[in-house]
Amino acid sequence: MRFTKMEGAGNDYVYINDLAGRIADPNAFSARISDRHFGIGSDGLIIARPSEHADFFMRMYNADGSEGKMCGNGIRCFTKFLLDEGLLQANIARIETLSGIKTTEVLENEPSHASIRVNMGVPILDCASIPVTSPLEHMINEPLTVDGICYNITAVSMGNPHCVVFIDDDPRMFPLEQIGPLFETHSIFPERVNTEFVQVIDRENIMMRVWERGSGETLACGTGACASAVAAILNGLTERAVKVHLLGGVLEIEWDKETGELSMTGPATNVFIGEIALLPNEGE
Repeated sequence: MRFTKMEGAGNDYVYINDLAGRIADPNAFSARISDRHFGIGSDGLIIARPSEHADFFMRMYNADGSEGKMCGNGIRCFTKFLLDEGLLQANIARIETLSGIKTTEVLENEPSHASIRVNMGVPILDCASIPVTSPLEHMINEPLTVDGICYNITAVSMGNPHCVVFIDDDPRMFPLEQIGPLFETHSIFPERVNTEFVQVIDRENIMMRVWERGSGETLACGTGACASAVAAILNGLTERAVKVHLLGGVLEIEWDKETGELSMTGPATNVFIGEIALLPNEGE
């Protein structure tokens, strides 16, 4: 089976045209190929499936095999993948995800890389929908005790749940490997959670490090960058247009005051193309 390995700001996935539905068990397939020692190596798997409501259906799976609802970096690369495979003819695409239909626009497309803008929709802030188990309607700068330490968190969903924590020091020095899993599995988050640890540089720039549910630390998270920008704006820390600096690159986020929608602009880069066989239990 032919695949393309791509990365968006260091967030890397394996992309496959599966319009014919050959992959019967994408969960197991994702876990196998994502292994960085015995597989292709990636943060997960993204496959193209037919859609009755949009141009294509993007299904994404984490490195542990669990299915995610949405991936901001993934959908940019998915758009370039569709163009490169000859499946998409226009520079604007409507892509169905488990968190709704997203519109992407190709601003630049070269053989090796592209710049793509995504309408990420309106952020979800009510606790029941994120979901967060809390009597509060919203969690904006609210205390949460994790491993005996009190953190102030802002909870946001961008189609998947995020917990944003603002810290004073450089996130690169933060003990993410120790603290990240404790946030991910905290009882207040019934579906687990992605956690962003964010330092405000100035009113137009923030620095972020992320622990993603099902994948651990990744070099970038598009929905996490959006959630972090929303949290920074809600807490009065930045303007409505923010550059989010991640370990793998920079994403530009803008929150439209009138529509309430967020746009995200960033890179989509080809790494390599190859072939991999499906095991008997994974499909045809």
